[in-house]
Amino acid sequence: MADLEIRPATADDVPVIVAMLADDPLGAQRESPDDPAPYLAAWERLAADPNQHLVVAVREDRVVGTLQLTVIPGLSRRGATRSIIEGVRVHADERGSGLGTQLIEWAVDESRRQNCQLVQLTSDVTRTDAHRFYERLGFSASHVGFKLQL
Repeated sequence: MADLEIRPATADDVPVIVAMLADDPLGAQRESPDDPAPYLAAWERLAADPNQHLVVAVREDRVVGTLQLTVIPGLSRRGATRSIIEGVRVHADERGSGLGTQLIEWAVDESRRQNCQLVQLTSDVTRTDAHRFYERLGFSASHVGFKLQL
């Protein structure tokens, strides 16, 4: 897997990222790849914020994976900084290749580099394969998450 590059996402990467976000039953319900405007506006906000790290995994000049890492300073846990991993996606023809593990390892390493004391993520309750994947990588299902749609 030495031929893999993980780098910051550019505006040109946005359509491929959105296609990966939409390429599963949950994403197909909430993403609109035919309308790039809101995604490009979001990319601009992310690119301008030093605590946001939207990255892509590239192999042979092709985007094959993505994730967003958010670094959050806080007061709890004795002023700990934490990171949140979000939007992890691996291109369909790369699944099972170890790419997801590499992306998560990158996020954990970057979190350490950013002096985070905790890395957290959420995963939809229906994604049982993803839950096993994260547990295999050392994450524990320690909390119950709640969301309020606005």
